[in-house]
Amino acid sequence: MTKILLSLHVLAAIVAIGPVTVAASMFPPAARKAHAAAADGEADLNTLRLLHRICRVYATMGLAVPVFGFATAAAMGVLGSGWLTTSIALTAAAAGVLVAFVLPRQDELLDSLGASKALERSDTARLAMFTGVFNLLWATVTILMIVRPGSTTGA
Repeated sequence: MTKILLSLHVLAAIVAIGPVTVAASMFPPAARKAHAAAADGEADLNTLRLLHRICRVYATMGLAVPVFGFATAAAMGVLGSGWLTTSIALTAAAAGVLVAFVLPRQDELLDSLGASKALERSDTARLAMFTGVFNLLWATVTILMIVRPGSTTGA
């Protein structure tokens, strides 16, 4: 049962979190490109809307990652491990960054571009920074899950 839970946990992480990291990373440059096109009267926000939708939908699907993670950890008897506690905290921080900073900033940029308001480079740079923090947190969690300090696997 542990192998099934672990497989579901890893698959959920790949399928749900991967698209969010990619789409969120693509959003700031796509917003700058849409803004430049709007100056020429050719604004097309469909790409931005799609990227934002991917982020929202797959973030919701990403809730399966900690659900399967807790089930796996319980089955393995490692719920009290330091590496797991750290991973849980970092996962919560990543989710917080996504919900509190990335998704709302994407909404704001879509609204601004839709209303043909001026877009400052700092607006997209700030979003890119929050997205980078989100991605870095997930990369750290992934490394902790592979290395697992004090692991009994010998890795």
